[in-house]
Amino acid sequence: MAELRRVGDELVVTLSVAEKAEAVHGDIRVPASSVREVEVLDDAVHAVPGLKTVGAAWPGRFAIGTFRGGTGKVFAAVHHDTPRGVRVALEGANFDALVVGCEDPEEVVRNLGTF
Repeated sequence: MAELRRVGDELVVTLSVAEKAEAVHGDIRVPASSVREVEVLDDAVHAVPGLKTVGAAWPGRFAIGTFRGGTGKVFAAVHHDTPRGVRVALEGANFDALVVGCEDPEEVVRNLGTF
């Protein structure tokens, strides 16, 4: 399962080997200075835009990879067994947002700290 964490001055999404294959992408690193907003999502899979650019998806079940929609370019790693998650709005990064499913999104947000 993908892990969202802060490492120094970067926000990092660490993917498993399977997720890297599904997403056709490696781990994601963005400068912490690019973060504009962090929010907890109760329904993370439905927060992912519908147009998959690269990756794997089954609407309403999972979304792993790069997606485009009204919120811009989004990288998502959300599985059916982790319906809740975290959305990170970005500015000046390769993605406009990150959506990562997790068991305890409130704890992930606490661990990310303030931006």
